[in-house]
Amino acid sequence: MSNLEPLIADLALILICAGVMTLLFKRLKQPIVLGYIVAGFLASPNMSYMPSVTDMHGIHMWSEIGVIFLLFALGLEFSFKKILKMGAAPIIAALAIIFAMMYVGAFTGHLFGWKEMDCIYLGGMLAMSSTTIIFKAFDDMGLRNERFAGLVLSVLIIEDILAIVLMVMLSTLAVSKEFEGSQMLLSILQLAFFLVLWFVVGIYLIPLFLRKAKKLMNEETLLITALALCFGMVVFASAVGFSAAFGAFVMGSILSETVEAEQIEHLVSPVKNLFGAIFFVSVGMMVDVALIIEYIVPILCIIAAIMIGQTVFSTGGFLLSGQSLKTSMKCSFSLTQIGEFAFILATLGTSLKVTSDFLYPIVVAVSVFTTFTTPYMIRLAEPAYNALARILPAKLLEKLERNSDDKNDKEETDEMRALWRKERNNYIFVLVVNSVLCTAIIALMYYYGAPVIYDMLPDPWSGIVTAIVTLFICAPFLWAMMRRGGDSDNVNKLWYEGSRMDRVKITALGLFRIVLGAFFVAYIIGNTLPRSGIFGIFAIIVVVFLIFVSPHAQKRSEEIAKTFHENLNQKEAENA
Repeated sequence: MSNLEPLIADLALILICAGVMTLLFKRLKQPIVLGYIVAGFLASPNMSYMPSVTDMHGIHMWSEIGVIFLLFALGLEFSFKKILKMGAAPIIAALAIIFAMMYVGAFTGHLFGWKEMDCIYLGGMLAMSSTTIIFKAFDDMGLRNERFAGLVLSVLIIEDILAIVLMVMLSTLAVSKEFEGSQMLLSILQLAFFLVLWFVVGIYLIPLFLRKAKKLMNEETLLITALALCFGMVVFASAVGFSAAFGAFVMGSILSETVEAEQIEHLVSPVKNLFGAIFFVSVGMMVDVALIIEYIVPILCIIAAIMIGQTVFSTGGFLLSGQSLKTSMKCSFSLTQIGEFAFILATLGTSLKVTSDFLYPIVVAVSVFTTFTTPYMIRLAEPAYNALARILPAKLLEKLERNSDDKNDKEETDEMRALWRKERNNYIFVLVVNSVLCTAIIALMYYYGAPVIYDMLPDPWSGIVTAIVTLFICAPFLWAMMRRGGDSDNVNKLWYEGSRMDRVKITALGLFRIVLGAFFVAYIIGNTLPRSGIFGIFAIIVVVFLIFVSPHAQKRSEEIAKTFHENLNQKEAENA
């Protein structure tokens, strides 16, 4: 019990300070997240005039759990389907913001004569806004259901995804002193692969499991099950090289498509509030007045770079994505902070010994200050827009205030182009999903199934059985890859009423699908059976043909697709 006493005492101190500060800030009608940060400063070892925590390692561990719960709750609120419905706008805005802010950060570092790696890492830190802080601010201010808030959260999620790629790039740069294009491409492909795999398999299996266990589910068992799924995904995501918070977000987004999503969110909310409070308190503990005074000039300049850079370049990024000026400014003023990713990146630079010791305390101070100012910047957006609207020329303002929704919803004048675009997207979706599933099945068979079969059977039977089992499992997905597509009526209309080029594109797409399916068959046969020249080619052709015409593969494929679509639209169907 004695080993737990400092941890329990620290928790008591944190919760007492947090409780007092949240009541005070609620009384002052200020966002509660600011009260947590003040509580952290008061409870930190840097505040010598008050009792302070003694076990910072334990606090750090709890704060990491807080980030997991906050991202899990974010996933429950904001699913991948919502991102897709937002269209390309968040992607365009996120890319523009990241590249612009990385340049701003690197330029600011160069002004102080810092070394190259300090400048590059500072640019990466400034490029990512804080999902948890903005999410909490929107929640406290009652803005979470506003359209601009949806756009901001979409951009933040895309930034979190791209942050993983950025970390790989900077790690590679730190080690090799140059960007490795092949490794970066591999990281991006790996990220895309696991995202598709997790989402498709999760949407297929988890709603089925919850339906089967529905009679056994009460509030307690549902909470434990949801947290088990969350932390299971956290462990799996960490095992394959991604962050724990990213795994929590993915599982939250999968559970958000189930009918139990609202109940899970309600049950998780108290736990999220507890550990989320510890996370924000831990941020406040990082404030060191002596270090702030020592580096006050760089801190103020970086704060100014964030405030000006985000409001200008983020507004430009959202305008570029087709948003109105007012919406763009509301979004950009919400992004004027750095958060937890900056701490991760600063730790990475320190552990690789490529950044200077002063960079971490500077980033902490900037993060705390910008966390404080986030709610006020959100409130400042509309007055800033009104002031800008008064000085802009009327014609320019009218152009900038174009309604992107009307533009996006405008009826397509070229019906055949619209049909082709729709069918092309459907085919791409089918090809990507089934290619990922086939790749995962092949990898699992080679790593886990094949060794067992090779221990049980002699050559060449072990290779033959491995190939047959792999092909049997992959058959419904190979069938879908080669034959499933979009709406047959639309395809027929394109074929008979469209141009000659439409028929060429449909034919080329059909041939490509068969060739892709043949590639997977050839890979399975070529890596499990002895190479035999013409016989091997003949075997590939026969297997492709059998799968192409197989009623069994078709039936299994249609059953899987039906279950997936029912699970994906289950919540909408229940609410209808």
